[in-house]
This record gives sequence, structure tokens and C-alpha cells, in this order.
Amino acid sequence: MPLRSYGVLSGSVVDTRREGSTDSPHYQIHLLDSAGVHYRVAVNVESAQSPSELLYLVVDDFQHPITGSLSAVGSGWTALASRPGGANLDYIRANLFDPAAMRLLPPDLSGPENDLADLLDHYVQRATGDPQVTAYMFGQRFGPEPTVPDKVFGFLPGNGVHDVHMNQGNSASFSRDDGVWQDGGVLLHLAAESRWVAIFLAFQSQAWHTDDTTGHTLDDTQPRSGTAGTEPARVIAALVNPVGGAPEAETITLINASPTAIDLTGWRIADRAKHTCPVPAGKLAAGATVVLTPSNGVALGNNGGVITLLDPHGLKVHGVSYTAEQSHDEGWTITF
Repeated sequence: MPLRSYGVLSGSVVDTRREGSTDSPHYQIHLLDSAGVHYRVAVNVESAQSPSELLYLVVDDFQHPITGSLSAVGSGWTALASRPGGANLDYIRANLFDPAAMRLLPPDLSGPENDLADLLDHYVQRATGDPQVTAYMFGQRFGPEPTVPDKVFGFLPGNGVHDVHMNQGNSASFSRDDGVWQDGGVLLHLAAESRWVAIFLAFQSQAWHTDDTTGHTLDDTQPRSGTAGTEPARVIAALVNPVGGAPEAETITLINASPTAIDLTGWRIADRAKHTCPVPAGKLAAGATVVLTPSNGVALGNNGGVITLLDPHGLKVHGVSYTAEQSHDEGWTITF
């Protein structure tokens, strides 16, 4: 079953606390919303299952249509239904980042800038007490507990968010938490710089091909690639906002980057709402490109979107995203 209560917590960072000697170490963050409600965000820095080191990725200039959706999220806790098209995170389906770019870090070591707690310190402590920085913490709600003070920061009632990491493709021991459109993460909006910073975390034991309904690991699928840019077929461009009125002649350009021909029969394109349409059938020669026109309700919205390339088994091969700003000017093709 999916997480009991998934959503996003928005507020200002008040304090942080490192935990390096507990059975389940976390990086603890104290948040305060605009109504004066206190929350604790518990971010895992170590896995309870071997191998213990977490995968992480920091995007210092995060550009994705999800940031536009967060403009409607108020301060404090906002529950999110697990479905596409909203403010939800899904590491696989939302094309938030290239999983191959994730790297490993130990939880907490002596010395500077050499562990996951140091990395979180680098970004979260800079946000502490800064009214120009808003933190968005995605995960599962716990509390409020009216008679129980928070065990780390002492405020009452105890209240907060955990599971701030990928929440699908778990091993059998934790598969009960699997679900789609319910991944955790940390987004920081630096208003003074008009910039977003995103921090994504995953366990090494988690799979990167999961069922579209349950989020469970799909059998007989390949693990996450450790090298970025190795997909044989990729989305390289899209004409999202053609010149002229509706209906617009949108296009998507694919390339076969591999040294051998690829049979695209049965391949499909998916949009942000997960509508799909077929890719032109037949072989695509090595180094060749093909331009397709979306059909079957697949839409490249001018307010930002997602384009995903699926193989005949429905598995994600490659994916990209674009923002409203990128699609603002008519007639310009966005390149990825």
C-alpha cells in the first residue's frame, strides 16, 4: 500500500540537528510555517538495509514545471493525492533528473564536506533564518501529537514529515510503502536569486522500473545506469509553442544515439498527464533522427511539461521536462 499521508510541507528553516550515532540516523530540520506552527523534518542519511550509503543528487538551478505548481501550495502542510499533473514528486515518471547522475555519500564522517550530513548542512543551514528562502519538504506526515513534545527540538505538539526520499521500488521488507507520485525530496526556493535548489535521495536497494499503479519493482528489469547519457534512443528537441493558433502542429524529435539501428515498433511517447501516443514504427538507423507529431491526446502544454520515451514493454528509456519560461516564445524549438 502507498504512504498513509503524502504531501508537501512549506515553511522557513529555524534550526537543524545532525544525528550520527543512532540506530537510524537522520538529519533533522526545524521548520516554522506562516501561522506559527512548528514542524520537524526527518531526512534519512543512512539506510537500515545494506548497502547503507544513500544515493543523492543536488540540482543547484532546478528548472521543472513542478516549481510552477508549488505557487498554489500554501504555508504549512498540504496533502497531495498520488497522481500526475500536480505538485507531486515521482523520480521515475516526472523526469525530475537523470537517475544516472546520482552519487553515493556516507552518512556522517569526521572532517568537512565529506558526508551526506555535510551536504545537507551546506544548503539547509544557509536557509536558516533567511526570510527570502522557502523550504518545501516532500514526504509522509506524522503527528500532530497534542501531548507529546517533539523528541528533537522540544516544541509542542510533536509534528512533522519523514520519508523524505524515493518511496517506490523498495525491497520486499519495505514494499508496503511503495506507491507512485509520492516520492520525497527537498526543494529550496531562493526568492532573492529567482532560483530553486533541489535535493533528491534514494536507497541503493530501490529499483528504477516500477509498476505504474502499485510502485512495486518490476521483475526482470535492468538496474539504474551509473553513467549519464547512455540511453540508446533519446528525446533531443520539441516544438512546444508553434507559430499560429490552435490546433498547433507540435513536434518531438528523437535520435538514435547508438551505433546500431533500433526498431521503434511499439515504442510510445507519454506527456505530463501520462497520455501516450505511438512513435513511428520501423527501424531508426544509427545516428538518425525522427520527428513525430503528438497524437491520441498527448499535449505539450505551454505552461511546462514532461516528455517520456517508453519501449514496447512500457519501460522508461529516456525523459525530459521543460518549463513555462522555455516555451514562452512562439516558433522556437526547445533542445534538451
